Amino acid sequence: MSKIRYERPVIKKLETGMPNKFGTRTEYEPMTSIDGVSVNELIRTYGSPLFVISEKTVRSTIRKAKKAFETRYPKVQFAWSYKTNYLNAVCSIFHQEGSWAEVVSGFEYEKAISLGVDGKKIIFNGPDKSETDLTRAILNDSLIHIDHLDELYSITELAEKLDRRPRVAIRVNMDTGVYPIWDRFGFNYENGQAWDAINKIMHSEKMQLVGLHCHIGTFMLSPSAYGIAAAKLAELALALESKFKHTIRYIDMGGGFASRNTLKGSYLPGNDINPSFDDFAEAISTALINSNFQKDKLPLLILETGRALVDEAGFLLGSVISNKRSSTGRRNTIIDVGVNILFTSFWYDHKITPAQSFTHYSEDTCLYGPLCMNIDVIRESTNLPLLNKGEHIVIHNVGAYNMTQWMQFITLRPNVVLIDMDEKPHLIRSRESLENMNSMEEVPAHLAKFNV
Repeated sequence: MSKIRYERPVIKKLETGMPNKFGTRTEYEPMTSIDGVSVNELIRTYGSPLFVISEKTVRSTIRKAKKAFETRYPKVQFAWSYKTNYLNAVCSIFHQEGSWAEVVSGFEYEKAISLGVDGKKIIFNGPDKSETDLTRAILNDSLIHIDHLDELYSITELAEKLDRRPRVAIRVNMDTGVYPIWDRFGFNYENGQAWDAINKIMHSEKMQLVGLHCHIGTFMLSPSAYGIAAAKLAELALALESKFKHTIRYIDMGGGFASRNTLKGSYLPGNDINPSFDDFAEAISTALINSNFQKDKLPLLILETGRALVDEAGFLLGSVISNKRSSTGRRNTIIDVGVNILFTSFWYDHKITPAQSFTHYSEDTCLYGPLCMNIDVIRESTNLPLLNKGEHIVIHNVGAYNMTQWMQFITLRPNVVLIDMDEKPHLIRSRESLENMNSMEEVPAHLAKFNV
């Protein structure tokens, strides 16, 4: 008969329906499977930690977003934000659902082309486009969103050299009532920078100005800010038509919509307070429809939504390494998931669910990763049941940015699995190995031998 583990009692005052010092109630049902596939079986087969992506959730979410906008505005096109998650399988799902590609680097542009995306359906954003990148985009007739005057001048020179009239838009930043203003990128609306860029493009006649673009922020909680931005872009487009008799074909509202995650410092869970697709769609479509566009000249509305489309589809499975008590007696649980692969734990309080049944006894717990760094904290404070060595946990809403911003630091990056519509798992990215790492290194001959 094994010895029963002793846990010291903890006294907590409970008030029904009211938050206590640990926040609101955080007990969950155990999550033993994802889309019908056992968590334990996934870990046995593919190891721990393990990223899991639900194809069913990805498709359901993009369809929900499209419905929200297409029922309110007649001309809508989504473009998948590659920087959010550029695993080939994930990008392919979005392209199958009709999304174009939105990229912000030469690397991402090449990735989209290699997947078979038509160059005409690639939106090239970002401030760092080399001459090689721009040449390729011009020859492929991609949509180039100009970020600064130096880029504008480079495109002007290349257009003449290549004897092409590239399709371009300008990125516009503006005051939408949300501060600080994202004015690092693009041309400012209020101080005339945007008009200066437009005038240069129109008078040069070297480019086709086909669109206006903005991206007002990230994890935005104010749909009304998008309404203000859409109204200002509409005013700019109408003034352009009045001055140059030139019609803008599209308005690109960028991304930045909030997912269901909970931001650190938020008093209520993100599921309860974060705006929905309907909220954003209502603000944007109302602003555009209520502007002075003629019915037959209503521009195409492009959306570069990333995080809100894929966050909920991602899960990170992990295992408990050990439990400790801090010097103050607080419970610390160490898991095999570190901030090197869960970068978003720096700004989200991710929902954590045990992957096996548990008792109703719970305790305020600090959840640490395995790295030898004091900043390796997955949750500073969360109310969890007792988790023993070897047991498993599921971290929710990790589909955005973690598989693009992850780092090979101390530990190697893990496997990524996609569960398809028929509840079948597929390995879509293999875990790294020492051979992978060494294949990119060279040791000079004079360092090849040593005697320790």
